[in-house]
Amino acid sequence: MTEDKEPATAGQAAAFPPPSVSRLPSPGRRIITLAWPVFIAQIVGIGMTLADTLIVGRHSTAHLAAVAVGGSLYITLMLGMSGVLMALGPIIGQHYGAGQVDAIGADIREGFWLALALAVIGMALLAFPHFLLAPARLAPEIERVAVDYLRLLALSLPALLGFRVFQATANALGFPAPLMYIALLETLAHAVIAWMLAGGHGGLPALGARGAALSQLLVNWVSLGLALYLLARHRRFLPFAAFARLTLPRWTNQRALLRLGIPMGCSYLIEISAFTLMAFFIARLGADAVSAYRVAANISAVTYMLPLALATATAALTAQAIGARDEPLAWRTIRAGQLVGVFAALFVALLLYNLRIPIARLSNPNPQVVAMAAGMMIYIAAYQVFDAIQTIAAFALRACKISFLPLCIHLCCYLGLGLGLGYWLAFHAPEPQGAPGFWQSIVIATIVAALLLGSLLLIVTREWDKGKTPENKRRKMV
Repeated sequence: MTEDKEPATAGQAAAFPPPSVSRLPSPGRRIITLAWPVFIAQIVGIGMTLADTLIVGRHSTAHLAAVAVGGSLYITLMLGMSGVLMALGPIIGQHYGAGQVDAIGADIREGFWLALALAVIGMALLAFPHFLLAPARLAPEIERVAVDYLRLLALSLPALLGFRVFQATANALGFPAPLMYIALLETLAHAVIAWMLAGGHGGLPALGARGAALSQLLVNWVSLGLALYLLARHRRFLPFAAFARLTLPRWTNQRALLRLGIPMGCSYLIEISAFTLMAFFIARLGADAVSAYRVAANISAVTYMLPLALATATAALTAQAIGARDEPLAWRTIRAGQLVGVFAALFVALLLYNLRIPIARLSNPNPQVVAMAAGMMIYIAAYQVFDAIQTIAAFALRACKISFLPLCIHLCCYLGLGLGLGYWLAFHAPEPQGAPGFWQSIVIATIVAALLLGSLLLIVTREWDKGKTPENKRRKMV
């Protein structure tokens, strides 16, 4: 994937106007145009987890506990593997900017091979999950349900990871609309099917957590089928001829994917692991504290979808500009992404600060939980701007094929400062802060991450003025 390709033919090049063409909208407008479908798809995707909680919770508390533990394990594994596949984004984006049609088709095929390999590993882990569930010390009845739940989800993993290949491709090409429509269809279908299978409606037996997993299995494979159809038949993907021929995986290409993707996947794991471990530690403080943390963490996850969508759009357009060897446009795109992200984060922060008490009341009626959750939301509002800066900077660096140093920064900031300092503030400071101590440390960690990633991005882009391309710079920094 990193080897040079022949320039596109005249007919192919017509389908790939260089990103610097003057008739294109401004970078800020293009980022917003690409980001809003991604944002909707991400928000709708959260609805699948919410549906499982509501539907299975009505069936059985034991089944709900199995979904809570098993679902956390599945999501952690899935996000890590999906992060590896997201390396396709900058690779395809740069080939798209350069008009290298054949290279994109090869990239897509290599992505599916990697997805298959990752799925085999993930399925083996989920098929025998007892050692992964052991730290939770579940009751035997709950563990049996959780094991069945995970084994059904294991069968959906190839479809889910295969769809991530399509997702990375669509985002890299600046064509996220199908992702939004498929996410809407997927979530609506899952809500209906899970309601029927888990609750035993429509004359079907009540399967509880197993029914929710079976529903996810069905909708994930249907989503993959839709993605494959679009890749093979839609006019936006036809020039790449992704399935015109079957090619075996090439180690050179797979190594390029893994070199960029493994640090990306580890970054996803670090961030989600930090918040998961925070929940474990806060659980020591009592039911009210952990309930308040869960409310605040859910709000944090929702607010993160906005900078994530803007970062995805910024990275796609930056990679396209780099592929077209238009570094000035790449820099303007990064700057526009940061400006849009900062203004959007300021709006979210003000909204969250002023509505923190009503939002907390919607999530939990307990006055003590409401007061604690509302206090935690102040910290969430405080780091919104810095979170937008660090997220967009990290994605822009990945668009330059720089992923190892962002991983190191995330490791030091979120596990070192965020979790380590948070543990000290919560339990061992001269005046222990309790649960707010973890959120205070997250604010500090996010500020430091924004400063470090922003500085690294500035160093990389300044090299462009010296005639050093991002590819050459990457070889020294990855």
